[in-house]
Amino acid sequence: MKYLLWLLKAAIFFTLFAFALNNQQDVTVHFFFGTQWRAPLVLVVLTAFAAGLATGVLGMVPRWWKHRAAARAAQQQIHHLTAAAPVSAPAPAEGSTAPHGI
Repeated sequence: MKYLLWLLKAAIFFTLFAFALNNQQDVTVHFFFGTQWRAPLVLVVLTAFAAGLATGVLGMVPRWWKHRAAARAAQQQIHHLTAAAPVSAPAPAEGSTAPHGI
């Protein structure tokens, strides 16, 4: 399985490398107010990918903070409940087996 994963990574790398080699032509990206940017196509595509990735991560940051705060509050609540009254699990009845799984 480890070798298959390395083979997949190598295939992806060489595909992207071939894409970069085949797209070295200069392109012009036109912005607002007559500004423009000339760069190789592969650099333009990479920049667009990085900008999309950064936008997605920044869009997720408020949710991550909300979930971290909720997890921290739940952890504190569990800590307060276990510190106040320790609870032991009931012993299984004679002749029954302990549950497995979940």
